[in-house]
Amino acid sequence: MRLDDAINIEDLHRIARRRLPRIIFDYIEGGVEDERGLQRNEAAFQQHRLLPRYLVDVSKRDQSRTAFGRTYASPFGISPTGGVALYQRRGGELLLAEAAAASNIPYIMSGGSSHSMEEAARIAPNNVWFQLYAAKDGDISDALIGRARDNGLGALVLTVDVPVHPKRERNYRNGFSRVRSGTLLESLKLKPSILAEAITHPAWVIEYLRHGGAPGLGNWTPHAPPGSSTAEVIQFGRTQTPASAQTWRDFERYRRLFPRALVVKGILNPADALRAVELGADGILVSNHGGRQLDQAPASLDALPAIRAAVGDKATVMLDSGVRRGADILIALCLGAQFVFSGRPNLYGAVAGGLPGVLKAVSIFHDEIDMVMAQIGCPSLDQLGPDFLWREDARRNL
Repeated sequence: MRLDDAINIEDLHRIARRRLPRIIFDYIEGGVEDERGLQRNEAAFQQHRLLPRYLVDVSKRDQSRTAFGRTYASPFGISPTGGVALYQRRGGELLLAEAAAASNIPYIMSGGSSHSMEEAARIAPNNVWFQLYAAKDGDISDALIGRARDNGLGALVLTVDVPVHPKRERNYRNGFSRVRSGTLLESLKLKPSILAEAITHPAWVIEYLRHGGAPGLGNWTPHAPPGSSTAEVIQFGRTQTPASAQTWRDFERYRRLFPRALVVKGILNPADALRAVELGADGILVSNHGGRQLDQAPASLDALPAIRAAVGDKATVMLDSGVRRGADILIALCLGAQFVFSGRPNLYGAVAGGLPGVLKAVSIFHDEIDMVMAQIGCPSLDQLGPDFLWREDARRNL
Protein backbone atom coordinates (compact mmCIF):
# COMPACT_ATOMS: atom_id res chain seq x y z
CA MET A 1 0.00 0.00 0.00
CA ARG A 2 1.24 3.50 -0.89
CA LEU A 3 0.66 6.59 1.22
CA ASP A 4 -1.80 7.94 -1.35
CA ASP A 5 -3.88 4.78 -0.93
CA ALA A 6 -4.27 5.18 2.84
CA ILE A 7 -7.81 6.10 3.83
CA ASN A 8 -7.69 5.66 7.60
CA ILE A 9 -5.27 5.52 10.52
CA GLU A 10 -5.13 1.73 10.38
CA ASP A 11 -3.79 1.95 6.81
CA LEU A 12 -0.97 4.21 8.02
CA HIS A 13 -0.39 1.72 10.83
CA ARG A 14 0.06 -1.12 8.33
CA ILE A 15 2.49 0.89 6.19
CA ALA A 16 4.56 1.86 9.23
CA ARG A 17 4.71 -1.75 10.43
CA ARG A 18 6.11 -2.86 7.08
CA ARG A 19 8.71 -0.10 6.89
CA LEU A 20 10.24 -0.39 10.34
CA PRO A 21 12.32 -3.17 11.89
CA ARG A 22 10.32 -4.99 14.54
CA ILE A 23 12.51 -3.66 17.34
CA ILE A 24 11.67 -0.06 16.37
CA PHE A 25 8.02 -0.64 15.59
CA ASP A 26 7.58 -2.43 18.92
CA TYR A 27 8.87 0.63 20.73
CA ILE A 28 6.17 2.77 19.13
CA GLU A 29 3.45 0.16 19.48
CA GLY A 30 4.20 -1.41 22.83
CA GLY A 31 2.70 -0.84 26.23
CA VAL A 32 3.71 -2.33 29.56
CA GLU A 33 3.42 -5.77 31.14
CA ASP A 34 0.40 -7.58 29.60
CA GLU A 35 -0.55 -4.52 27.50
CA ARG A 36 -4.11 -4.60 28.78
CA GLY A 37 -3.99 -0.82 29.10
CA LEU A 38 -3.52 -0.52 25.35
CA GLN A 39 -6.57 -2.67 24.72
CA ARG A 40 -8.57 -0.83 27.37
CA ASN A 41 -7.92 2.57 25.79
CA GLU A 42 -9.34 1.64 22.40
CA ALA A 43 -12.12 -0.53 23.83
CA ALA A 44 -13.38 2.42 25.91
CA PHE A 45 -14.31 4.31 22.76
CA GLN A 46 -16.00 1.24 21.28
CA GLN A 47 -18.38 1.10 24.24
CA HIS A 48 -20.03 4.36 23.17
CA ARG A 49 -22.53 5.05 20.39
CA LEU A 50 -23.37 8.40 18.84
CA LEU A 51 -27.06 9.28 18.75
CA PRO A 52 -27.87 11.34 15.62
CA ARG A 53 -30.38 14.15 15.23
CA TYR A 54 -31.91 14.72 11.79
CA LEU A 55 -33.62 17.55 9.91
CA VAL A 56 -30.84 19.83 11.10
CA ASP A 57 -29.11 22.23 8.72
CA VAL A 58 -25.56 20.85 8.50
CA SER A 59 -24.68 22.45 5.17
CA LYS A 60 -22.01 24.46 7.01
CA ARG A 61 -19.95 22.87 9.75
CA ASP A 62 -17.38 24.43 12.09
CA GLN A 63 -14.87 22.25 13.95
CA SER A 64 -12.64 25.07 15.17
CA ARG A 65 -11.87 25.13 18.88
CA THR A 66 -10.18 27.68 21.15
CA ALA A 67 -7.63 26.70 23.80
CA PHE A 68 -5.71 29.13 25.99
CA GLY A 69 -6.64 32.14 23.92
CA ARG A 70 -5.80 30.71 20.50
CA THR A 71 -8.31 29.36 18.00
CA TYR A 72 -7.26 26.18 16.22
CA ALA A 73 -8.72 24.67 13.06
CA SER A 74 -9.77 21.46 14.79
CA PRO A 75 -10.40 20.17 18.33
CA PHE A 76 -7.38 17.87 18.32
CA GLY A 77 -3.62 18.11 18.52
CA ILE A 78 -0.44 16.04 18.44
CA SER A 79 0.60 14.37 21.69
CA PRO A 80 4.23 14.36 22.87
CA THR A 81 6.17 11.42 21.47
CA GLY A 82 9.93 11.25 21.96
CA GLY A 83 12.66 9.92 19.70
CA VAL A 84 10.80 10.58 16.44
CA ALA A 85 14.10 10.94 14.59
CA LEU A 86 14.76 7.28 15.27
CA TYR A 87 11.64 6.32 13.34
CA GLN A 88 11.88 8.98 10.63
CA ARG A 89 15.37 10.45 10.29
CA ARG A 90 14.39 13.11 7.78
CA GLY A 91 12.98 15.70 10.13
CA GLY A 92 12.02 13.84 13.29
CA GLU A 93 9.91 15.93 15.64
CA LEU A 94 10.23 18.93 13.33
CA LEU A 95 7.91 17.13 10.91
CA LEU A 96 5.26 17.14 13.63
CA ALA A 97 5.81 20.84 14.30
CA GLU A 98 5.60 21.66 10.60
CA ALA A 99 2.43 19.62 10.18
CA ALA A 100 0.87 21.33 13.21
CA ALA A 101 1.63 24.76 11.77
CA ALA A 102 0.30 23.84 8.33
CA SER A 103 -2.91 22.41 9.83
CA ASN A 104 -3.26 25.00 12.63
CA ILE A 105 -3.43 22.51 15.48
CA PRO A 106 -1.31 22.36 18.66
CA TYR A 107 1.76 20.14 18.93
CA ILE A 108 3.12 19.18 22.35
CA MET A 109 6.85 18.67 21.87
CA SER A 110 8.21 15.82 23.98
CA GLY A 111 10.80 16.53 26.63
CA GLY A 112 12.60 13.50 25.17
CA SER A 113 12.71 14.87 21.63
CA SER A 114 15.64 14.38 19.31
CA HIS A 115 15.36 18.04 18.29
CA SER A 116 15.18 21.12 20.50
CA MET A 117 12.29 23.36 21.41
CA GLU A 118 14.13 26.27 19.80
CA GLU A 119 14.11 24.48 16.44
CA ALA A 120 10.42 23.67 16.76
CA ALA A 121 9.54 27.23 17.81
CA ARG A 122 11.16 28.61 14.67
CA ILE A 123 9.03 26.32 12.50
CA ALA A 124 5.72 26.63 14.36
CA PRO A 125 5.84 29.63 16.72
CA ASN A 126 2.07 29.66 17.26
CA ASN A 127 1.51 25.93 17.62
CA VAL A 128 4.19 24.41 19.85
CA TRP A 129 3.63 23.55 23.51
CA PHE A 130 6.41 21.95 25.56
CA GLN A 131 6.22 18.80 27.65
CA LEU A 132 8.27 19.01 30.83
CA TYR A 133 9.77 15.86 32.27
CA ALA A 134 11.13 17.31 35.49
CA ALA A 135 14.79 16.68 36.23
CA LYS A 136 16.18 15.46 39.53
CA ASP A 137 18.23 18.67 39.55
CA GLY A 138 15.65 21.39 40.09
CA ASP A 139 17.86 23.99 38.45
CA ILE A 140 17.65 22.03 35.18
CA SER A 141 13.86 21.89 35.40
CA ASP A 142 13.80 25.63 35.99
CA ALA A 143 16.12 26.19 33.02
CA LEU A 144 13.91 24.08 30.73
CA ILE A 145 10.89 26.11 31.83
CA GLY A 146 12.81 29.30 31.20
CA ARG A 147 13.64 28.22 27.66
CA ALA A 148 9.99 27.39 26.98
CA ARG A 149 8.99 30.77 28.36
CA ASP A 150 11.62 32.72 26.42
CA ASN A 151 10.81 30.95 23.16
CA GLY A 152 7.16 31.98 23.46
CA LEU A 153 5.76 28.45 23.57
CA GLY A 154 2.01 28.47 24.08
CA ALA A 155 1.80 26.11 27.04
CA LEU A 156 3.94 24.15 29.45
CA VAL A 157 2.71 20.56 29.83
CA LEU A 158 3.99 19.00 33.03
CA THR A 159 3.90 15.21 32.75
CA VAL A 160 3.39 13.65 36.18
CA ASP A 161 2.69 9.96 35.45
CA VAL A 162 6.29 8.71 35.22
CA PRO A 163 7.50 8.46 38.83
CA VAL A 164 9.63 5.44 37.85
CA HIS A 165 10.50 3.63 34.63
CA PRO A 166 7.83 1.06 33.74
CA LYS A 167 8.22 -2.56 32.73
CA ARG A 168 8.01 -2.49 28.94
CA GLU A 169 8.33 -6.16 28.20
CA ARG A 170 8.61 -5.85 24.44
CA ASN A 171 11.83 -3.91 25.04
CA TYR A 172 13.13 -6.63 27.32
CA ARG A 173 12.46 -9.33 24.76
CA ASN A 174 14.00 -7.30 21.96
CA GLY A 175 17.24 -7.08 23.89
CA PHE A 176 17.70 -3.43 24.72
CA SER A 177 20.68 -3.06 27.00
CA ARG A 178 20.08 -1.48 30.42
CA VAL A 179 16.40 -1.29 29.56
CA ARG A 180 15.37 -1.15 33.20
CA SER A 181 17.03 2.20 33.73
CA GLY A 182 17.17 3.79 30.31
CA THR A 183 15.37 4.47 27.10
CA LEU A 184 15.39 3.24 23.56
CA LEU A 185 17.68 6.04 22.48
CA GLU A 186 20.27 5.15 25.07
CA SER A 187 21.65 2.31 23.00
CA LEU A 188 20.61 0.02 20.24
CA LYS A 189 22.60 -3.14 20.84
CA LEU A 190 20.81 -5.87 19.02
CA LYS A 191 20.59 -9.60 19.49
CA PRO A 192 21.64 -11.49 16.35
CA SER A 193 18.06 -12.60 15.70
CA ILE A 194 16.78 -9.04 16.02
CA LEU A 195 19.56 -7.75 13.79
CA ALA A 196 18.70 -10.35 11.16
CA GLU A 197 15.10 -9.13 11.11
CA ALA A 198 16.19 -5.50 11.02
CA ILE A 199 18.23 -5.90 7.84
CA THR A 200 15.08 -7.00 6.03
CA HIS A 201 14.18 -3.29 6.25
CA PRO A 202 17.21 -1.90 4.35
CA ALA A 203 15.86 1.60 3.80
CA TRP A 204 15.58 2.23 7.54
CA VAL A 205 18.96 0.60 8.29
CA ILE A 206 20.71 2.73 5.65
CA GLU A 207 19.21 5.93 7.03
CA TYR A 208 20.07 4.91 10.59
CA LEU A 209 23.72 4.28 9.71
CA ARG A 210 24.00 7.27 7.39
CA HIS A 211 22.98 9.61 10.20
CA GLY A 212 25.45 8.11 12.65
CA GLY A 213 23.23 5.78 14.65
CA ALA A 214 20.82 6.74 17.43
CA PRO A 215 19.80 10.42 17.52
CA GLY A 216 20.38 12.56 20.57
CA LEU A 217 18.21 14.50 23.01
CA GLY A 218 18.00 18.03 21.69
CA ASN A 219 16.31 19.56 24.72
CA TRP A 220 18.89 18.13 27.12
CA THR A 221 22.03 19.13 25.18
CA PRO A 222 22.31 22.67 26.66
CA HIS A 223 22.20 21.24 30.19
CA ALA A 224 24.72 18.44 29.78
CA PRO A 225 28.42 19.03 30.59
CA PRO A 226 30.12 21.14 27.89
CA GLY A 227 31.52 19.12 25.01
CA SER A 228 29.32 16.08 25.69
CA SER A 229 28.92 13.63 22.83
CA THR A 230 25.48 12.45 21.72
CA ALA A 231 25.88 9.31 23.81
CA GLU A 232 26.96 11.36 26.83
CA VAL A 233 23.97 13.70 26.50
CA ILE A 234 21.65 10.69 26.41
CA GLN A 235 23.35 9.22 29.46
CA PHE A 236 23.09 12.56 31.24
CA GLY A 237 19.37 12.81 30.52
CA ARG A 238 18.94 9.24 31.75
CA THR A 239 20.53 10.06 35.08
CA GLN A 240 18.22 13.05 35.55
CA THR A 241 14.88 11.33 34.94
CA PRO A 242 12.49 10.32 36.26
CA ALA A 243 12.30 12.79 39.12
CA SER A 244 10.78 10.39 41.65
CA ALA A 245 10.89 12.94 44.48
CA GLN A 246 8.75 15.52 42.62
CA THR A 247 5.83 16.88 44.70
CA TRP A 248 3.11 19.52 44.59
CA ARG A 249 5.63 21.96 46.03
CA ASP A 250 7.63 21.65 42.80
CA PHE A 251 4.44 22.22 40.83
CA GLU A 252 3.90 25.49 42.68
CA ARG A 253 7.40 26.59 41.68
CA TYR A 254 6.74 25.73 38.05
CA ARG A 255 3.57 27.80 38.22
CA ARG A 256 5.54 30.83 39.37
CA LEU A 257 8.13 30.40 36.62
CA PHE A 258 5.87 30.00 33.60
CA PRO A 259 3.63 32.97 32.73
CA ARG A 260 1.36 31.29 30.20
CA ALA A 261 -0.86 28.20 30.24
CA LEU A 262 0.29 25.43 32.58
CA VAL A 263 -1.18 21.99 31.86
CA VAL A 264 -0.81 18.87 33.99
CA LYS A 265 -0.66 15.70 31.90
CA GLY A 266 -1.21 12.18 33.22
CA ILE A 267 -3.90 12.86 35.81
CA LEU A 268 -6.57 10.17 36.27
CA ASN A 269 -7.80 10.93 39.79
CA PRO A 270 -10.39 13.73 40.22
CA ALA A 271 -8.79 14.74 43.53
CA ASP A 272 -5.45 15.32 41.79
CA ALA A 273 -7.16 17.30 39.04
CA LEU A 274 -8.92 19.52 41.56
CA ARG A 275 -5.73 20.11 43.52
CA ALA A 276 -3.82 21.02 40.37
CA VAL A 277 -6.47 23.58 39.46
CA GLU A 278 -6.50 25.01 42.99
CA LEU A 279 -2.73 25.48 42.73
CA GLY A 280 -2.98 27.33 39.42
CA ALA A 281 -3.17 24.79 36.59
CA ASP A 282 -4.89 26.14 33.50
CA GLY A 283 -5.46 22.72 31.96
CA ILE A 284 -5.73 19.03 32.80
CA LEU A 285 -4.73 16.46 30.19
CA VAL A 286 -6.43 13.22 31.21
CA SER A 287 -4.05 10.49 30.10
CA ASN A 288 -2.66 7.09 31.00
CA HIS A 289 0.39 7.76 28.81
CA GLY A 290 -1.00 5.74 25.93
CA GLY A 291 -0.99 2.60 28.06
CA ARG A 292 2.78 2.84 28.50
CA GLN A 293 3.13 3.36 32.26
CA LEU A 294 0.66 1.56 34.55
CA ASP A 295 -1.03 -1.42 32.91
CA GLN A 296 -3.76 -1.53 35.55
CA ALA A 297 -4.76 2.12 35.12
CA PRO A 298 -8.22 2.95 33.79
CA ALA A 299 -8.68 4.03 30.20
CA SER A 300 -8.32 7.78 29.85
CA LEU A 301 -11.83 8.01 28.41
CA ASP A 302 -13.28 6.18 31.43
CA ALA A 303 -11.56 8.61 33.80
CA LEU A 304 -12.64 11.70 31.87
CA PRO A 305 -16.24 12.32 33.07
CA ALA A 306 -15.39 12.34 36.78
CA ILE A 307 -12.48 14.70 36.23
CA ARG A 308 -14.60 17.08 34.17
CA ALA A 309 -17.26 16.97 36.89
CA ALA A 310 -14.69 17.79 39.56
CA VAL A 311 -12.99 20.59 37.63
CA GLY A 312 -16.01 22.06 35.85
CA ASP A 313 -15.12 25.19 33.94
CA LYS A 314 -12.21 26.11 36.19
CA ALA A 315 -9.69 24.70 33.71
CA THR A 316 -9.48 23.31 30.19
CA VAL A 317 -9.96 19.54 30.33
CA MET A 318 -8.27 17.54 27.57
CA LEU A 319 -7.70 13.87 26.78
CA ASP A 320 -5.29 11.57 25.02
CA SER A 321 -4.74 7.80 24.63
CA GLY A 322 -6.57 5.39 22.37
CA VAL A 323 -7.81 7.82 19.71
CA ARG A 324 -7.98 6.21 16.25
CA ARG A 325 -11.02 7.80 14.59
CA GLY A 326 -12.52 11.23 14.20
CA ALA A 327 -15.61 9.82 15.89
CA ASP A 328 -13.45 8.98 18.92
CA ILE A 329 -12.61 12.66 19.23
CA LEU A 330 -16.29 13.62 19.10
CA ILE A 331 -17.15 10.99 21.72
CA ALA A 332 -14.51 12.45 24.04
CA LEU A 333 -15.94 15.93 23.50
CA CYS A 334 -19.42 14.62 24.34
CA LEU A 335 -18.03 13.23 27.60
CA GLY A 336 -16.52 16.52 28.65
CA ALA A 337 -13.16 16.93 26.93
CA GLN A 338 -12.52 20.34 25.41
CA PHE A 339 -9.55 19.21 23.36
CA VAL A 340 -8.20 15.80 22.35
CA PHE A 341 -4.66 14.64 21.52
CA SER A 342 -3.25 11.59 19.76
CA GLY A 343 0.30 10.26 19.53
CA ARG A 344 0.81 7.02 17.64
CA PRO A 345 -1.32 7.93 14.58
CA ASN A 346 1.04 10.80 13.81
CA LEU A 347 4.06 8.52 14.17
CA TYR A 348 2.47 6.04 11.75
CA GLY A 349 2.09 8.90 9.31
CA ALA A 350 5.67 10.11 9.79
CA VAL A 351 7.05 6.63 9.14
CA ALA A 352 4.71 6.05 6.20
CA GLY A 353 5.59 9.25 4.36
CA GLY A 354 7.46 11.93 6.30
CA LEU A 355 5.68 15.29 6.36
CA PRO A 356 3.03 14.23 3.82
CA GLY A 357 2.33 11.21 6.02
CA VAL A 358 1.78 13.32 9.15
CA LEU A 359 -0.44 15.67 7.16
CA LYS A 360 -2.35 12.63 5.94
CA ALA A 361 -2.99 11.51 9.55
CA VAL A 362 -4.19 15.00 10.47
CA SER A 363 -6.44 15.23 7.42
CA ILE A 364 -7.97 11.81 8.15
CA PHE A 365 -9.01 12.97 11.61
CA HIS A 366 -10.22 16.33 10.28
CA ASP A 367 -12.30 14.83 7.48
CA GLU A 368 -13.80 12.12 9.69
CA ILE A 369 -14.84 14.73 12.26
CA ASP A 370 -16.46 16.83 9.54
CA MET A 371 -18.35 13.85 8.14
CA VAL A 372 -19.56 12.57 11.52
CA MET A 373 -20.67 16.05 12.62
CA ALA A 374 -22.93 16.12 9.57
CA GLN A 375 -24.17 12.60 10.19
CA ILE A 376 -25.20 13.31 13.77
CA GLY A 377 -26.76 16.71 13.06
CA CYS A 378 -24.16 18.84 14.81
CA PRO A 379 -22.97 21.84 12.77
CA SER A 380 -20.86 23.27 15.61
CA LEU A 381 -18.78 21.63 18.34
CA ASP A 382 -20.29 23.81 21.06
CA GLN A 383 -23.53 21.86 20.62
CA LEU A 384 -21.93 18.54 21.61
CA GLY A 385 -22.77 16.96 24.93
CA PRO A 386 -24.11 13.79 26.54
CA ASP A 387 -27.35 14.10 24.54
CA PHE A 388 -25.42 12.94 21.47
CA LEU A 389 -24.51 9.66 23.17
CA TRP A 390 -26.78 6.60 23.14
CA ARG A 391 -27.74 5.25 26.56
CA GLU A 392 -28.77 1.64 27.04
CA ASP A 393 -31.86 2.72 28.95
CA ALA A 394 -33.76 4.09 25.93
CA ARG A 395 -35.95 6.29 28.14
CA ARG A 396 -32.86 8.29 29.08
CA ASN A 397 -32.36 9.27 25.43
CA LEU A 398 -35.60 11.25 25.42
